[in-house]
Amino acid sequence: MTREVRAFAVTVLTLATLGVAAGLLWSGLTPRAPYQVTERGTVLADPATQALIAADGWFAVITGGLGLLCGGVAWFCGRRWMLAVLLGLCAGGALASFLTLWTGSTFTIGAVTVEAAATPGVKVVPGALKLTASGVLVSWPLLAVGFFGLLEGMHGYRESPLRQPYGGLDPS
Repeated sequence: MTREVRAFAVTVLTLATLGVAAGLLWSGLTPRAPYQVTERGTVLADPATQALIAADGWFAVITGGLGLLCGGVAWFCGRRWMLAVLLGLCAGGALASFLTLWTGSTFTIGAVTVEAAATPGVKVVPGALKLTASGVLVSWPLLAVGFFGLLEGMHGYRESPLRQPYGGLDPS
């Protein structure tokens, strides 16, 4: 029982560590939306900006890719403790997604360039990095668990006696 708990804990902690690194990568790759500083506070400077959608897209690509990678590595390395590793992928993937969101929105990495069609003399600042489509938070655990299941299903089919006609017996 302790080996299963250890496999679960190692999986969750590994994915959480990757979540912090993914957040820094997301922060470095994603453009920031431009905001104008007005008397009422900050407002979106360019309503036609694609930066808000780009933040969701980069988040989905980074976390989805890491989910596929984690699912494959977990299947190859953790086949002795399937259930513990699978539950670790689910819980660790969810935790990693939230850590990616928190790290990426808290720390600014790379050059932040802001372009907007603002009136001259109005201060334009980069906005905070955030998600507008919260559904992309499930891309990491969903793809990790799904790819793990796909690999296990393919392996189970390859080893199945049902794959051979007549159960491996000669029909004649």
